[in-house]
Parts: sequence; C-alpha cells; structure tokens
Amino acid sequence: MESIGKTIIMVGIALIALGGILMIASRLGLGKLPGDIVISKGNFTFYFPIVTSILLSLLLSLILRVFLKK
Repeated sequence: MESIGKTIIMVGIALIALGGILMIASRLGLGKLPGDIVISKGNFTFYFPIVTSILLSLLLSLILRVFLKK
C-alpha cells in the first residue's frame, strides 16, 4: 500500500508541474501558432493545436535523444 501512495503523490506532483508549464507556455504564445485549427460557431468553439503539437513533439524528441543517448 505504501508504494501506491507514493505513486499517487508523484503523479500529483507531475500534474502540478505540467499545469505550471502549460500556464507559462500560454503566456509566451505557445498554443496559438499559425496553423492551429480554430472553428467558432455561435457558442461552440473547436480548437485543435496541430502545429503546437508537432513543435512540442519535435522539441521533446530532441531533448530525450540528448539525455537518453548512451
């Protein structure tokens, strides 16, 4: 039971860190790049950040390649 508690705490800390990173990224304009799809009709808005997703994927791939390269 002790390991489950530690796992839940670690997941919580990771979610808080991710939330903070996303808040900082939105202030820097990440998530509103040209090429991101936004469809607004009346009180409905559909947002799909395709370019932001591709950019983050490339960035994380490069970071992981550097740190995990042996």
